[in-house]
Amino acid sequence: METTVEPGNRKPIRPSVTEMKEGKTDAPRRAPATKKPAPPDQTNAENFYYIKQMQSKTPMVIVLRDGEQLNGIIEWYDKMSIKVNRTDGPNLLVYKSYIKYMYKAI
Repeated sequence: METTVEPGNRKPIRPSVTEMKEGKTDAPRRAPATKKPAPPDQTNAENFYYIKQMQSKTPMVIVLRDGEQLNGIIEWYDKMSIKVNRTDGPNLLVYKSYIKYMYKAI
């Protein structure tokens, strides 16, 4: 059995160049791809952490970049610094850029 394909008026899969120029394509146009929204610049996690420690008056250990450790309670903070109340010395205003890390004192 031999199958024959009769040449007929078949439409090519791809449109011709002239059809493309004239915009005569039957293919449905896709909507432009939507981009995912960019993540927020601030998550407010740092602010939440400072507020939580300030409200509970948690004793903190603040380790500076040079290795010095400060013990105290965070009284307030702003964009660039925190104020640490200490019992063993004067209260300090510490720039956040000088802080290596901090943790709760046990």
